[in-house]
Amino acid sequence: MNAGDLAARLSPKFTEAVVARDEVTVTVDPSGIIAMLEFLRDEPGLEFDWLSDVSATDRPGRDPRFWLAYHLYSTTHHHRLRVSAGVPESRPSIRSVTSLFPGASWLEREVFDFFGIRFEGHPDLKRIIMPEDWEGHPLRKDYGLGGVPTRYHGAFIPPVDERGS
Repeated sequence: MNAGDLAARLSPKFTEAVVARDEVTVTVDPSGIIAMLEFLRDEPGLEFDWLSDVSATDRPGRDPRFWLAYHLYSTTHHHRLRVSAGVPESRPSIRSVTSLFPGASWLEREVFDFFGIRFEGHPDLKRIIMPEDWEGHPLRKDYGLGGVPTRYHGAFIPPVDERGS
C-alpha cells in the first residue's frame, strides 16, 4: 500500500490525513490517543504493531504549544505512519500508551525528561537522562542555551545564551 492509498484509507477515521514526502501523518485529539492507536494496531490491513518512536516539538506562542509524534510501523505490511497530537502549555499531559506498546515506556520517559510532558498512567514516569534534581526541561525553546565561557589565544567567547547580536 503506497502513502496515497494509506491516507485515503485513514481519512474517514481521522480528521486530518496528510501525505508529504511520501509519508502519511494523521492528527488526533489527545483525549482519543489510546482508542486511535488501538484501532491502528488491531485493524486488519493496517496492523501497525510496532511503535518505533515517540517524539515531541515545542512551538512557543502557539496553541497547542507541544506536539507529540508517534511513529508506527507495520511489520506485516511494511508501511509507516506518523500520528500527531497537540497538548496545551497549560496542561502538558496525555495518556501513556504503554498498555498498547510496552516499549513506549522509555520513549515517553525521554519526552517527559526533555519537554516536561506528563504521560498519565505511565508505570514509572521519571527522568531518564537528566539527574532527578535537574530543574527545567532542556528541549523546550524557552530553556537557556547555556554553554561554557571559553578563552583561547587571548580572546574570550561568552556562553551561547549570553552573546550579543
